[in-house]
Amino acid sequence: MSEMKVLRYIVGIVALLLAVTISRAQMIPDNVGQPAKGLPPALVNVGFDPQLNVQIPLDPSFVDEYGQPVTLRQFFGKKPVLLTFVYFTCPMLCNQVEQAVVGTLKMISFNPGTDYEVVFISMDPSDTPDEALKKKHEALSRFARPSTESGWHFLTGTKQSIDQVTSAANFRYSYDEKTRLFAHASGILLLTPGGRISRYFFGVEYPPSNVRLGLVDASAGKIGSPVDHILLFCYQYDPTKARYSATILTVIRMGGVVTLFCMAIGFVIFRRRDHRAASGSSGPGLPTQGAH
Repeated sequence: MSEMKVLRYIVGIVALLLAVTISRAQMIPDNVGQPAKGLPPALVNVGFDPQLNVQIPLDPSFVDEYGQPVTLRQFFGKKPVLLTFVYFTCPMLCNQVEQAVVGTLKMISFNPGTDYEVVFISMDPSDTPDEALKKKHEALSRFARPSTESGWHFLTGTKQSIDQVTSAANFRYSYDEKTRLFAHASGILLLTPGGRISRYFFGVEYPPSNVRLGLVDASAGKIGSPVDHILLFCYQYDPTKARYSATILTVIRMGGVVTLFCMAIGFVIFRRRDHRAASGSSGPGLPTQGAH
């Protein structure tokens, strides 16, 4: 098989695997929140699929933890904002999210109120400022930096105001009348000072170094990167766990694509080197065998 044929064969395999990998990955967001066999009814329409550079509405009215009317716009303009959706009477996942946010930010030298703002919005219209204030006290106690109090905001509001913000973030949740609990996903958003989605992290574990860099980028108005989109292809939403988890098959396929691509490049380099060596050995000026 000639060099060109072998190269075309390898490139064809790489292209095929890449197409399969990307097509499967691009199907993932479309399946989030869609009906699936075996899912509890409460989780059928639950999901979290934010889009980079989407503008979060800043004018919906809320009430802060002190019972004062506010709008989101009051927390934007000069600093980036970490935004997350919880509800303050949640007995399970929301507590983990709140603790994870505090734990991650505690490992970062930046301070809320000075370098960025932290905003928790309750998805439960029946939550009260008293419940919000309790959550704020718990967060400040764990964070252990009293001077940052002004940078933590725990908001309650009407369903209309809540839906305006959650819809923009593509955060979908449902309420179960029987258990009186909300079914929802978990994650955080990093927003630019202008209110655009710059980064997001799913689940209940947020690497401090990544969040720190995300805040730096958001403060400069940067919106993600192509690498972020590629990495998100390696994640698949699991509604039963209300989080995103790595899909090992996708990771393996991506690794196979990279490996084959490197093999193709190596093949070309070595073939050209051998060709130059062969040409040089038969050139004029080199001794040839003959009779003595």
